[in-house]
Amino acid sequence: MEDMLKGALSHLDGAAKYTKVHPEVLEKLQYPKEVMSARLFVRMDDGSRRSFRAWRCRYDDTRGPTKGGIRFHPEATQDEVVTLAFWMTFKCAVAGVPFGGGKGAIRVDPRKLSKTELERLSRAYVQAFAQMIGPERDIPAPDVYTNAMIMGWMADEYSSLVDYPCPGVITGKPIALGGSKGRDDATSRGGFYVLKHLQKELGLDNGSERRAVVQGYGNAGYHFACLLHEDGWKVVGISDSRGGVYDPEGLDPKAVKACKEEKGEVSKYAEGRDNVEVVDNDALLCKSCELLVPAALEDQITESIAKCLDARVILELANGPVTADGNAVLERRGITVVPDILANAGGVTVSYFEWVQNRQGFYWTESEVRQRLKQIIQEEAMHVWSLSKQKEISLRTAAYVHGLERLSEAIEAHGTQTYFHC
Repeated sequence: MEDMLKGALSHLDGAAKYTKVHPEVLEKLQYPKEVMSARLFVRMDDGSRRSFRAWRCRYDDTRGPTKGGIRFHPEATQDEVVTLAFWMTFKCAVAGVPFGGGKGAIRVDPRKLSKTELERLSRAYVQAFAQMIGPERDIPAPDVYTNAMIMGWMADEYSSLVDYPCPGVITGKPIALGGSKGRDDATSRGGFYVLKHLQKELGLDNGSERRAVVQGYGNAGYHFACLLHEDGWKVVGISDSRGGVYDPEGLDPKAVKACKEEKGEVSKYAEGRDNVEVVDNDALLCKSCELLVPAALEDQITESIAKCLDARVILELANGPVTADGNAVLERRGITVVPDILANAGGVTVSYFEWVQNRQGFYWTESEVRQRLKQIIQEEAMHVWSLSKQKEISLRTAAYVHGLERLSEAIEAHGTQTYFHC
């Protein structure tokens, strides 16, 4: 996982070659501001007591309170959390929202916990990190294997600790508890707005064949597949953590979702359907398509996978789905990658909207949320595209240049050696 952080920082170094920033800016952005680890002790339903490793990172708060999800995953590590917080720092800057980057995790397989154990674990996380989070300091949100109900438990626990209602401490909550309309599909919808706005530039307009493969079928992958399907795309491949299905004639995303909920995995959709092929995740990534959407975990597209890909465009709905070596192969092969810090910025943008609504006590309609999201995402997408053409660099590097320029402006506003040296 240290290689993961090293790979992430390489994008910072790459962006610095194409824009003028003070060395102090790069020094500040190479290291997290604050990382805290804790051991959570939870009473289980059978009366036993178990402990769980947990972390929270506030990477940089120059542009505002840190913001970032909390994931529950059996392979979570501190280095992963720090890397995700770094990415979130740049994602917030690219989207132009006044947040810095944060992230959190618990090393646990939530599928092996009862609902009451899951609630106790969620509340224990807030108790352990209560001094680190807060509506003016660090605002968590859902991530892998966490959801609106878990965020509601966490917000309630924080409110109990501070002894007043504080919905703004967490975003991604149920609407009844101060959540925002439009938050559930915000990550997917933001990515879809990027795709639609740049489809002509990407060579994916309505006149071309449009086949898509979606790897990862959690909240983001499912909603994105539905948006593609509704727009006339042929979604030929879908997978979850246990495997996937492929049909060159196209799949019905809602039917695949219903099967997953009923039988526990996407691959069961192939039962009784002769035209549907069962494939593993690596094989699915290499299926022929115009658009590949990795929407699962980090480091899915390695160097070897990148060499076998048969896609025109990759849109990163997951965080860091392409390794540094894989990215180098994709660039050499001329495969366009719409990077995560732009493609999945819809989630943090609508989380910002939720935070604003909580602070105002005034809530927007779903159409208002979507219109504001669309305006922001389209403006930033076109800015990144223009930068890539102007400087003759990849979209990923252009996105990092865009984010770095905004971060640099904020960091240099506090003064650098140039200002203080007499």
